[in-house]
Amino acid sequence: MTQTPTAPVASTPPGRDSRHAPDGEAPQLNRSIGVVGGTLLTLSCLTPASSLFVIVPDSFATLGTGTALTIAVAALLCIGVAFTYSELGTLVPSSGGEYAMVGTLMGRLAGWLVFVLSLIVVMIVPPIIALGTADYLAPLVHLDPQLTAAAVMLLATAMGLLDLRANAWITGIFLVLEVVACAVVAFLGFGHAGRPASVLIHPVIDAGHGHSSAVTAGLIVTGLATALFILQGFSTAVYLAEEMDNPRRNVSRTVLWTLGIGAAIVLIPVVAITLGAPDLATLGAGDVAGMVTGWSNSGVGTFVSLCIALAIINAAIVMVIQNSRVVFSSARDAAWPDRVNRVFSHVGRRFGSPWAATLGVGVPGAALCFVNLDTLSEVTGVAVAAMYVFVALGALVSRRGAHRHRAAWRMPLWPAVPVALVAVLVWVLCQQSTKSLVITGVIVAVAALYWVGYLRPRQATHWVISVPEDERAPAAG
Repeated sequence: MTQTPTAPVASTPPGRDSRHAPDGEAPQLNRSIGVVGGTLLTLSCLTPASSLFVIVPDSFATLGTGTALTIAVAALLCIGVAFTYSELGTLVPSSGGEYAMVGTLMGRLAGWLVFVLSLIVVMIVPPIIALGTADYLAPLVHLDPQLTAAAVMLLATAMGLLDLRANAWITGIFLVLEVVACAVVAFLGFGHAGRPASVLIHPVIDAGHGHSSAVTAGLIVTGLATALFILQGFSTAVYLAEEMDNPRRNVSRTVLWTLGIGAAIVLIPVVAITLGAPDLATLGAGDVAGMVTGWSNSGVGTFVSLCIALAIINAAIVMVIQNSRVVFSSARDAAWPDRVNRVFSHVGRRFGSPWAATLGVGVPGAALCFVNLDTLSEVTGVAVAAMYVFVALGALVSRRGAHRHRAAWRMPLWPAVPVALVAVLVWVLCQQSTKSLVITGVIVAVAALYWVGYLRPRQATHWVISVPEDERAPAAG
């Protein structure tokens, strides 16, 4: 594998905006958060309540009482994924996240393909989450789901233009409310448990007419892609690497804390709902707010619904913030024509945020709220699994050459963890629908053509992956 050259310190490659960087350096973000702020932001991006109330209900419909088991298996897989992200995120601390890590370790083509996979997630996930807002505002007011989702995306975009530290506190307050909602659901579900715990290990699903059928191992494997999607947000801590104090230490702590807390916030209420649902048909319908009202009263149901709506708004804000960092980083690394790079790599003076990249993520996200995203949600699950495969492969080569001696958090059980991850994730991908695999494959193929036709002939000036942490050290010396 060839190592990717990093951008020089003393000059700015063509297409990069150096107006707000000293001595012509590539534009840099402000370091303003630590582990607590990073964990709050990343937990909000994982958005456990939004995942629980917007995405998990679809899993109840296809997996029945096997939903909790599937998420638990995904959480075990995510421990290995968290190890790889922690090691690579401290070895290559860049707001580019996965593409910067993989590109630095495995070459620029691999980094470009990972960037495209992450771009699928960046553009599709926030609208998917935002489309659930109107349903949970229904106890107070009936709104059009698509218009409401678009408004949420535009609000999130406006918030994303503010200072990151301010957003950490705002999202932290919202996060408390969504954790409270999850705790209320868990308390009520366990308090009305009428189903034996054995259904968690030997899952069943509603077969209609009062009958049930067993959930097969094949269904659980197929559902792992969605379960990985439900827990996926913990990995986005690496996007904040350039805005964290001491990233080579704090990135790994943020990744691991977020996974542990987020998985618990999702899994415990899922178990409670599974045991407390009055029957399999109600569980499969996935109307969590309705179940909460049935377990308590309409007032509690309304409170939980409003907390969920706030959680969705919170998730949209943080996703726009973190996803804009990926777009910003790609422009700083000159992934696009020069004029586009200059615009998206611009950092505002007042708040220190990449305002153009924020608009570039948030405004199209508002437009996507008017598109049918059912198929695209499957594609997102495939993109997440494929991206994890690349990151695991990057972890396998992370201890070769000069990278072996760099300061970084090192995972236990290397190389067994990344090898096992690659094997399991490839198996999971093979179980996905042909349609979602074909759509993802076409997107990746088009990206490869862009690489061959535009980026590769300009490799001296374009797609030069930079790691500001490494660039600052020589400058300081």
